[in-house]
Amino acid sequence: MQHQLQRRMIESELIDAVGRDWVLTEEADRIIYGVDYMWIPRMWIDRGLVPPLPDFVVLPKDAEQIAKVVRIANVYRIPIIPWGGGSGSQGGIMPVYGGITIDLKRLNRIVEINHEAQTVTVLAGINGYELESALNNEGYTLAHIPASLHSATLGGYIACRGSGVLSTKYGKIEDIVLSLEVVLPMGEIIRTLPLPNHAAGPGILDLFVGAEGSYGIITEATLKIEKIPEERRFRAFLFGSLKEGLEAGKTIMLERLNPSVIRLYDEPETAKRIKKILGISVEQGSYMVLGFDEKKQLIDIKEKTSVGICSGFGAKELSDDIAWEWWRHRYNFFFPPHALDFPLMFGTMDTLCTFDKIENLYWTKKQTLEERYREWELEYFAHLSHWYAWGVMLYDRFIVKNPPQDPEEALSLHNEIWNVAVRTSIACGGVLNEHHGVGLKLARLMREQYGPAFCVLEGLKKSLDPHNIMNPGKMGFGPIE
Repeated sequence: MQHQLQRRMIESELIDAVGRDWVLTEEADRIIYGVDYMWIPRMWIDRGLVPPLPDFVVLPKDAEQIAKVVRIANVYRIPIIPWGGGSGSQGGIMPVYGGITIDLKRLNRIVEINHEAQTVTVLAGINGYELESALNNEGYTLAHIPASLHSATLGGYIACRGSGVLSTKYGKIEDIVLSLEVVLPMGEIIRTLPLPNHAAGPGILDLFVGAEGSYGIITEATLKIEKIPEERRFRAFLFGSLKEGLEAGKTIMLERLNPSVIRLYDEPETAKRIKKILGISVEQGSYMVLGFDEKKQLIDIKEKTSVGICSGFGAKELSDDIAWEWWRHRYNFFFPPHALDFPLMFGTMDTLCTFDKIENLYWTKKQTLEERYREWELEYFAHLSHWYAWGVMLYDRFIVKNPPQDPEEALSLHNEIWNVAVRTSIACGGVLNEHHGVGLKLARLMREQYGPAFCVLEGLKKSLDPHNIMNPGKMGFGPIE
């Protein structure tokens, strides 16, 4: 960062742009913005170290104020890091080069609920739970219900291509968003076309959905919304093996029966976490929850057909109460005392691929990680929870119960495990990540994922952000120039 005098001059410009009360410079305020749910920065603090901190935190009230801050940052070549709810798991908000963190939570207003078009226009800093509650009061749902619902913001959903528990029916956030307002890296404010589907050239909407702030800051979004379903049902099954559950889930999807939920747990997660967290007695096998959101007469047909498919693959049907226990307690998996936390080393390595490759991906990854890190007693377990017409997402996780206490050794082991895991996924036909994003954690592997095609992403970055100030060090892009 610049000399203290220059720093104070920049601070004065930021105060002029957003107001004195909305510029934070004390370390006690800034340290909050150096940590998300990524294991490494939390380990850093756990070991008594200080993670990278922003030089300034600003809380603008609208897109115009954000544009002013971005223009100031361009003059002084200062990094900009967008901040939503801070609940990401990939280090996407870490200010690895210092700079200005822009907290968007003052942009928290619903602009319009359009009943005729069945859309909602919202500022990007709104909390996910507050948005969902407001829509519910009007008889609607966004149908994007992630585990981070109570902490994440709409902008965070979109920036990381997030996914919710009902995505199998309603899609991920990129299937829900229709248009965006964005502050570009040089300070211009733009809007994408009002619709995502058209023949007016390539769509630029997808440049910003999933770009994690590298191409601009999302400030407003228009999204489709759904009427609260007439009826919701859940059924529970126990399969003899993961393979049989996979075959049943695949058949349900290929028959286009449109369930709202298929969540299939492997045998280790069924034996340990399902029994413990839901408090139910489940025999050895692979547990599945199947859900439908429809009008009653449509559910009757789809549910009957799906249950028949599961039975055909040898599933034992459990009581509906067990299925509803999962729905009622679905967040328990991600909060204390059941959430993965210190002193463990842990990671969620979600990937996805087509139906023909998923079983091999699971077993190859499990065997590779557990054998290679046998001395660390690494445990691998997974469930499959976001299903597509062509494939399925593997929400796989690892645990190391007694990781190194030395922070440098711990960081090296953590990154080595991730390198092996991601490269195994890619070799088996999977991709880098399905819905948590790239951030700092996986940035080094983006060029391997894309190969020569990475030049497309890099070319866009250089054109839109010539000074590389927008969230540098993330998404495979280098440091500020």
